[in-house]
Amino acid sequence: MKLPALLELQFNLPSIPKVVALLLLELDRPEADLRKITQLISTDPALTTRLLQLANSGFFKLSGKISSVSEALAILNLGHVKSMAQAAASAASPKAVPGIHLQRFWEYSLNVAKVSRALAGLVRQNQQAAFTCGLIHAIGELAMHLGMPEEIARLNQDIAPLDVRRAKVERRDFGYCYAAVSAGFARMWRFPQSMIDALEHQYAPFENNVYEPLAGVIHLATWRARCKEAGLNERAMAVTFPDAVGVALELDIDAVLQQDPFDWAAHS
Repeated sequence: MKLPALLELQFNLPSIPKVVALLLLELDRPEADLRKITQLISTDPALTTRLLQLANSGFFKLSGKISSVSEALAILNLGHVKSMAQAAASAASPKAVPGIHLQRFWEYSLNVAKVSRALAGLVRQNQQAAFTCGLIHAIGELAMHLGMPEEIARLNQDIAPLDVRRAKVERRDFGYCYAAVSAGFARMWRFPQSMIDALEHQYAPFENNVYEPLAGVIHLATWRARCKEAGLNERAMAVTFPDAVGVALELDIDAVLQQDPFDWAAHS
């Protein structure tokens, strides 16, 4: 399937059932805790995407300006949030995306978000935007699984969805990868241009004379989280470390691994 055709399809990106349930419970309280609501939504790529889509819509006249859950909640009333959560609850299913282990995908996405935020602090980029980009960077992968299931099922036989090489193989087979899909939706949803650029160039941050530091941050965070998924030891990680991106951002492998450290010992 060509990229424009994929972007024209309508998807119900699945949310984490437990998060949706806790969010609805909090919203039903007489005095809902905004901090808790922010924390809950910020763990769920689909809820975050829906919230930013609403906040950046033409209705609020802030298109292209809202880059985080906290910024979105500052302009939305809780009625909007509750309607969004109820819609997510009605569509929730732990088996909603064939070929994707959703619990693993959600945990991986949150890991990327956390590392992205930490790395953004080191290179003086917007940490909130980095967290959001990290959380939603792979929604394009979900869309590809939903929109072109037969083609993706064949690909999954050769390479797992969270493999470090996944984007390269998708570009070889389809002419684009999940990064282009994520960016395509972000553009349609009127997300900030810096976020669109970061999502679009996350696979090759400095390709074709592009220099988007936030894309480099997402690239390094994704590499790190996918190494964890693969259970790579330190030697294997050193071999696969994207040196060119690290040099451009002045971040070596040790600096990347020291941010919000995972338990690497369990995988060595």
